[in-house]
Amino acid sequence: MNVVVQRVRTTWTKASRGGAAAAVRNAAPMAFPLPPDLTSGLHEVQMREADGFQPHERVLDFADLEVTLCEADGSLRVSPPQMSSFATHPRSGRPPAARISAGQWLRWQVNYRLIASYGGQWHYRLDTFNVAYGTVTPKTFLGTPTSTIDEQGFVL
Repeated sequence: MNVVVQRVRTTWTKASRGGAAAAVRNAAPMAFPLPPDLTSGLHEVQMREADGFQPHERVLDFADLEVTLCEADGSLRVSPPQMSSFATHPRSGRPPAARISAGQWLRWQVNYRLIASYGGQWHYRLDTFNVAYGTVTPKTFLGTPTSTIDEQGFVL
């Protein structure tokens, strides 16, 4: 399968929900350049409040992916990202799987409010999945996606 997924994961606490800290968080990109030699796989970029939302990148295999990909009839079926079992306010009526054709890419975003198992402090997470089907360049995800699914909900 000639597929590249970029998962951009941003995490923060209540400290970055408003004011100057929220402005820094909100300025975090939804996409990054891909490694030049990546032709298939998962490019993960993590940004955390604890380190000023600086991006940390690594390449993983699809075993670490939270979306299901299925190639059939000349298109790629992308199932909704798995919701964290620790997230509050589970969403009902989630969108169905999306299909993209060769040369297209999809951006799927979903946010969460999560409770830590230690100390019970809330934290928040925004996951952006950029999914390309076919040949990619390092700048593939820096443009406009063929389609977008936005599952961002209001999280207190």
